[in-house]
Amino acid sequence: MTVGAVNQNLPWVEKYRPSKLEDLVSHEDIIKTIGQFIKENQLPHLLFYGPPGTGKTSTILACAKQMYTQQQFNSMVLELNASDDRGIGIVRGQILSFASTRTIFKAGPKLIILDEADAMTNDAQNALRRIIEKYTDNVRFCIICNYLGKIIPALQSRCTRFRFAPLQQDQIVPRLKEIVVKENVKISEDGINALLALSGGDMRKVLNTLQSTWLAYRDVTEDNVYTCVGHPLRSDIDRILNWLMNENDFSTCFQNIQELKILKGLALCDILTEVHTKIQRVKFPPEVLISLIIKMADSEARVASGCSERIELSALIAAFQVAREQIDVALQDS
Repeated sequence: MTVGAVNQNLPWVEKYRPSKLEDLVSHEDIIKTIGQFIKENQLPHLLFYGPPGTGKTSTILACAKQMYTQQQFNSMVLELNASDDRGIGIVRGQILSFASTRTIFKAGPKLIILDEADAMTNDAQNALRRIIEKYTDNVRFCIICNYLGKIIPALQSRCTRFRFAPLQQDQIVPRLKEIVVKENVKISEDGINALLALSGGDMRKVLNTLQSTWLAYRDVTEDNVYTCVGHPLRSDIDRILNWLMNENDFSTCFQNIQELKILKGLALCDILTEVHTKIQRVKFPPEVLISLIIKMADSEARVASGCSERIELSALIAAFQVAREQIDVALQDS
């Protein structure tokens, strides 16, 4: 198989991963600061934290490619992910061995990237403290995690911390349109909006959903994006909300929603999330809205802990019936 054929089969999230700091689309202040560190040859130990898909790994890999030539890369960079065993044995073995060995290259210090570091045990993190201090003249660490609270304070204090926030829509859209043109993807404006709504600022999720929808339907529209990921369509949520607010007969309402759930393969937790977003725009009296949201939150918690969806769907319908009765009473009083 040729190199071209391999690249053709790559997921787009890897195919279009930035290889230079200038190619990164977000967090300009962070990239400018790190670029200055590299320029001055004063790179400290780094700690990147923030939600998935916000460019943490791409940033440090782009730094590494800027610091080392392609021939030096494999001998100067050690990358360990959550899929690798990173208990105390690996810290005292592989990491210590790599950190303590000097290289023949005059390319500055080596780089150890610990991705998903919040999965490391406390013992392993404690063992890492001494290695970071002892071999600072020879190696730099970049610790990457989603949750800063899972990294022990002793490691945090040894690193320069950078928080990677979720990407803004105006940062995602230009790169998304660039990839759409390169891959010759047919996409509509509502398809782009659906990708952005589902991603929550996660660039990886945008590209994976885009590629999946394109391969499945060859036409990236709002309905196709939602269908591809199994998310309720906006029209389906409107129908469900209409039944909840206007259907007087409990059993008919239950039957309608249950049939739609089975037909479209919808999960109740997704329905609750979308209905919650919609009812914010309905003009309920404040006390009715508060009571309804509390009941929906309780239902969501029970579904998450394994309660029957049929029972919780009944609870959702009952909550709306009570809310309607409260509104009727309020109208009569006024």
